Amino acid sequence: MDVVTLGIFGGTFDPVHNGHLAVAEAVQSALALDCVLFVPVADPPHKRNRALTPAEDRWRMVKLAVANRPGFAVSRVDIDRAGPQYSVDTVQLLQREFSVGAGETFFIIGADALAGIPHWHNPQTLVERCRLVAVHRPGVKPSIDALLAALPQLRSRLLWVEMPPVPISATEIRRRVARGEAISRLVPAAVADYIARHRLYLSS
Repeated sequence: MDVVTLGIFGGTFDPVHNGHLAVAEAVQSALALDCVLFVPVADPPHKRNRALTPAEDRWRMVKLAVANRPGFAVSRVDIDRAGPQYSVDTVQLLQREFSVGAGETFFIIGADALAGIPHWHNPQTLVERCRLVAVHRPGVKPSIDALLAALPQLRSRLLWVEMPPVPISATEIRRRVARGEAISRLVPAAVADYIARHRLYLSS
């Protein structure tokens, strides 16, 4: 598939929620992206201290969330390959799959994750292969000086997208489900239905 401007939005999406969709919409609008590609990660190296919902369930929920949303899609690239899955490899595989070529690839990342990116696997190559798009999160402001000291390339490869805060977290959604509380305003209706039908998060 030929895409000129591709936004890659990776995460555990456990579960995907309206905050994720708001971020994707803000970035798509700000950068006029042809496609925002949600990439559920099966085996994230930085979250091995927590049991994740099976990858197939998380992928299906994302697929339900982006259905009928123009310019949004979901990829299985990190579901169908052995882990741990590193972002730099994911980006390379997707650039080949989508034939980005002379176009641009944007890697969407939250401000909290941006602060730790110098410690990711091969961050220099990641920054060379795509531009990073950081989205502000309430109460999180990484030190730009520290980031530039570790990764000088970021000076010309980092973009910021401003958007109103969306106070939704996957952790709180899991807790609400475990307590028997409603999540209908926090996730798309199809995702809420999937969680209920498959009895996810009841023991969170």
